[in-house]
Amino acid sequence: MGILKSDPVAIIGGGAFGLSTVLELSNKGYTNITVFEKDEEIPSRWSAANDLNKIMRAEYEDDFYTNLAVEATQAWKTPLFSPYFHRVGYLNCVSGAASQKAADTMRRFQAAAEKHPEIKPFIHTISGPEDVRNIAGAWQFTGEMPGWRGYVCKYDGYVHSANALKGIYRQARKNGVRFFLGEKVGAIENIVYEGTGQSRKCVGVRTKAGRFHAAKLVVVTVGAAAHKIVPEIGTEVSAKSWSVAHVQLTDDETAVLRGIPVTYARDLGFFFEPDPKTNLLKLCPMGGGYINTNPNTGVSEAPEGVLRFIPKEDERKMRELLHQTLPYLADRPLVEKFICWFADTTDSEFIIDYVPGTSSSVIILTGDSGHGFKMFPIVGRWVHNLLNSAGGKQSVLRWRWRVPKPKAKGESFDDDVSWRIGDVRELRDIHKKESVESKL
Repeated sequence: MGILKSDPVAIIGGGAFGLSTVLELSNKGYTNITVFEKDEEIPSRWSAANDLNKIMRAEYEDDFYTNLAVEATQAWKTPLFSPYFHRVGYLNCVSGAASQKAADTMRRFQAAAEKHPEIKPFIHTISGPEDVRNIAGAWQFTGEMPGWRGYVCKYDGYVHSANALKGIYRQARKNGVRFFLGEKVGAIENIVYEGTGQSRKCVGVRTKAGRFHAAKLVVVTVGAAAHKIVPEIGTEVSAKSWSVAHVQLTDDETAVLRGIPVTYARDLGFFFEPDPKTNLLKLCPMGGGYINTNPNTGVSEAPEGVLRFIPKEDERKMRELLHQTLPYLADRPLVEKFICWFADTTDSEFIIDYVPGTSSSVIILTGDSGHGFKMFPIVGRWVHNLLNSAGGKQSVLRWRWRVPKPKAKGESFDDDVSWRIGDVRELRDIHKKESVESKL
């Protein structure tokens, strides 16, 4: 289905994928775009990108994604995006206690970086704590860092994700994009179709308050909640989560740590240089993550509310990471704790395609899988490419719609993505375990 640039386009979701899409389409001359977001403001509480920062590393085990990440890096250096990109380097290591899987993953990332001509000059091997301090430039790390080895890539760094969302939101409004925010006007109940079967076609969306908005094209960018708008996606997309916490620093402590590389011990977790505005140092533990499976559907669903806690095991990993690097912070209180939900696929691939049986009138973007925000400046290009693709088909095979596979009742979550270390666990099981432990 071809659409005219004057045709009404509805974007459901004002997170990273949605904002990138509206920026690209409005820059390309589409003049009738409306975004529907259920939160009262952007960044939305429901967006996984509403966060202090995200890692901007270009090297992947897969050349396809490495090339995309290099393209994204170039976009992050343009005037619109550069205020949010901090090229401090990326220290990718394992400790002496790491599993073989963690060490092998780290080496594959290094090999990928050394293979790419644009990244290769920025790679330096790390063989111990002194290399971390001298080569990676983390002289502030007074911890013992026992057995640390890996590499530092000074091509990489991090991006301030919440600020980037705000900036692109402002630009989209300047471009004439309309935004409906809040439960009353921005929360979508369903997509409205005419016709049945394979000939049905989207004619608009209906809000939860009952108002109908006409649309020739609907783009669904609600991340982990994709199944609520497009139930046909089923178990191909799951809500997955990891823990996030922060340490509150003083002005002087923040100044001392200014410019440290993003530090990732693959068996423990990672942290960033502290934010100069809030003096918060963000920490994330490494692990398989948590799901919240609905026993009736087999689909993992993000809870309605924001969960302001982290499991005790994750806190132990964070403190051990600090003990090995910045020991004077290891016993500080952890603040601003929460569980960050994102849209996950079992193979860590995105899904960017027309929804079958909608006459090419509905596109879904989902499956950021914990590595999508680095692509923020270029995601919209992929939507524009799909709109102009030959025969209306997604040319990137790995991003095509996938028919959900039936799951037996009680079947465990299948996740063997190479770069993830640890088991995927049900959040409710963690609650039960910690409740029992607290009574002992």
